[in-house]
Amino acid sequence: MIADHSAIVARGMGIRRAGRWLLRPADLDVTGGVIGVAGPPGTGKSTLLATFATLRRPHVGRLEILGHEIDGARGLRAVRARIGYLPHRFCRTHGFTVSDLVTYSAYYKRVPAGAAKAMLERLELGEVATTDLALLPADVRLRAGLAASCVHDPDLVLLDEPLTGLGEAEAAALIPLLGSLAPTVVVTARRMEDLTGWCDRLFVLGRGRMVEPAEPDPAAVPAAVAEPAAQPRRPRPVLGRAVCV
Repeated sequence: MIADHSAIVARGMGIRRAGRWLLRPADLDVTGGVIGVAGPPGTGKSTLLATFATLRRPHVGRLEILGHEIDGARGLRAVRARIGYLPHRFCRTHGFTVSDLVTYSAYYKRVPAGAAKAMLERLELGEVATTDLALLPADVRLRAGLAASCVHDPDLVLLDEPLTGLGEAEAAALIPLLGSLAPTVVVTARRMEDLTGWCDRLFVLGRGRMVEPAEPDPAAVPAAVAEPAAQPRRPRPVLGRAVCV
């Protein structure tokens, strides 16, 4: 059964690349929460997120994002205005400051200029606002990317391996923030351990299937993610059900 007001609904959706299935036809229903998708490089995590971001289309099946079918121009415009998407290794631009990035994103998303300033303050980027992105440490550069991706207060945020390359302490400090960005957040990682303990639902993608592993042993949760610091989170509905076939 597909829940009403789901953030992501897929019916028989399949994704192929270079002649192979990255995701065999599956049904998916996500109504909210932090959704983790783990898998080693090459399994299709980035392609899956790009599909949810409407940058790619499924090879087969139907996909509905935030109540809109993505097979028409009107639906695409409506849903893209409500999505925040941050690709892996998002920023390679030299000469761009943090403020430049977030302000341009606000302009592109057609939100008031004051939204950029508010987001810089929310993500504690005021002191580095005029600093070149290339000169920032990885965790601060990630905050800048998050600010730019979420300056329009999206309903769905898609984050491709945001914690890859960060130290354990840096990742632990950022985890509460990631979960507070939107009512529904989909985040990927290479290892399941990096998502265990703070995601509401966890899947493993591999060999063309996305499966939900058994409940992990709390004692096996890494210290960096076992008890993240408290962080206010936006209200969100109860998570829906996902079924892969």
